[in-house]
Amino acid sequence: RRLITQDKRKFNAPKWRFIVRISNNDVVCQVASSKMTGDNILCAAYSHELKRYGLKVGLTNYAACYCTGLLLARRLLKKLKLDKAYPGKRRLDGNLFKSHVANIRWKAGDKIYRPFKCLLDIGLARSSTGARVFGALKGAVDGGLDIPHSEKRFPGFTKGEGKKGKDEYQADVHADKIYGGHVRDYMEKLKEAEPEKYAKHFSRYIAENIGPDNLKAKYQDVHRKIRANPSPAPKKKRDLKTMKLFPEREKRLTGEERRLRRVEKIKQLDQKANAEAENKMEVDDTKSEE
Repeated sequence: RRLITQDKRKFNAPKWRFIVRISNNDVVCQVASSKMTGDNILCAAYSHELKRYGLKVGLTNYAACYCTGLLLARRLLKKLKLDKAYPGKRRLDGNLFKSHVANIRWKAGDKIYRPFKCLLDIGLARSSTGARVFGALKGAVDGGLDIPHSEKRFPGFTKGEGKKGKDEYQADVHADKIYGGHVRDYMEKLKEAEPEKYAKHFSRYIAENIGPDNLKAKYQDVHRKIRANPSPAPKKKRDLKTMKLFPEREKRLTGEERRLRRVEKIKQLDQKANAEAENKMEVDDTKSEE
């Protein structure tokens, strides 16, 4: 409820939400604001779009969620013409990052824009430490969006024991998961222990020539391609002349036409019955002659 309510003193200014939804086959990231008529979607990105950037497998894991958040951030900033002012974090080391207007070197005479701010909306997903929704959050933040967050839900964070214990955040652990380190470790373990199960379980990875050795390089290449061209794929233009339309509905018959159709059907059935009777009589005659 608090994600959609806005202060009256802000005079109908939209309150933007960074929406993350994860299904069995896809990851959906959207930036939207609430109106009386429903949500107004400003920009959206989906993990199935990562196929355009060379990633065709593992489209719902933590690394894919990071790529989807990064794609949304770069696409949105390009749409608002803020992509050059806020390039985001290029060196992915897992450390915290925040886009701030004071960190940008503005030229004299340029109009100063603040970074695009939105709030994380994870819906009914559990906000446990290391959840995939926070991978999408990290990708959007590194892409240049301003989303309030902390490191307490990122992989690599360990809460201190007791009241005097100090919290610890290992950025290298988080960076390793961004590049699919958890998938790499499982691939290496399975390949050594059960080669047959590895060949079956990671058959799609093997078909794409992706293994534990080049998995990180693959994600680095995807990140680079996303930053180079985050725009959505052009829509297919449909030619109405060659397009197959729905067949026309049959014209409804009048009462007289239905009566004549019944009469014609009865006549055909009578003729068929008479023909069968004649054939039967001819067969009986031939048998009697024999």
